[in-house]
Amino acid sequence: MAWDCATGTGQAARGLAAHFGTICATDASSEQLAFAKGSENVVFVAAMADKCPLPDRAADLVTVAQALHWFALPAFYAEVRRVLVPGGIIAVWSYPLLRVSSQLDAVLDDVYHNVLGPFWPPERRQVESGYRQLPFPFPEWPIGDHEMVVAWSLAELVGYIRTWSALRVCRAQTGSDPLPEIQTRLGRVWGPKDQRRTV
Repeated sequence: MAWDCATGTGQAARGLAAHFGTICATDASSEQLAFAKGSENVVFVAAMADKCPLPDRAADLVTVAQALHWFALPAFYAEVRRVLVPGGIIAVWSYPLLRVSSQLDAVLDDVYHNVLGPFWPPERRQVESGYRQLPFPFPEWPIGDHEMVVAWSLAELVGYIRTWSALRVCRAQTGSDPLPEIQTRLGRVWGPKDQRRTV
């Protein structure tokens, strides 16, 4: 069994489904889980990362994708020790700002750093450092850099940006939504609207 913490839309859980009999995919947000999709062997549960619904020593693998910086780490690590079988593994990862092409990357960098930069929470620095500054009281097995590659439409890229926490904070603090202008700027260098680009 695998426990996928902070599953978001279930991407990690879907990838694990072919390799494990059962996946327990958790997220603190019931709203986020409403968008989750998975195979029949994926069970989605609203739960805090330090309050896993699994019994003791039930998981062979615990995964955390792009969420470790939000957790109360001592309590979460205690929960990991509780649910992992002897010899079980915890795998955590983060990913940097996406890359598409030099022109699109210039727009994305400006949006990330300048338009939304003031609205990122301080925890975002942990993501940018690849979690290298967070305590990790487990044996580490570095596996090097890997790429996640998708073919996205402009709408899918904008949909991803729509999930950024800094965008939500910007809207709340300023009363305006920068997303339409971001989409316009990206659209100018994207090419045909129906074109799919490698991200």
